[in-house]
Amino acid sequence: GRRLYLPEIHSKNGQRRQAAERAAINAPMQGTAADIIKKAMIKVHDWLETTDFDAKMIMQVHDELVFEVAEDQVDDLVKEVKERMESAAELKVPLIVDAGVGENWDEAH
Repeated sequence: GRRLYLPEIHSKNGQRRQAAERAAINAPMQGTAADIIKKAMIKVHDWLETTDFDAKMIMQVHDELVFEVAEDQVDDLVKEVKERMESAAELKVPLIVDAGVGENWDEAH
């Protein structure tokens, strides 16, 4: 139901027209990815509310969720979060989630 207005798609200026064409191609993919991460966030949040994990979802960065979690629970949390994120959308291709762990966001990469 999203609308993307691209008046430049009919531009006589080749650069402007090509930019609009790229936007037209990218918008459905980026919008779908945004919807999937939002669904994953809701699934993970709702699950976290019902557990005894010493963990908190603190941030979303593009297609990533960032958590603070007790060190002794990291492996279990990663397993549970991956399961929920990978099942956030039913696609014809597998939805694969990678996880990184570190003292900060940079180290986790």
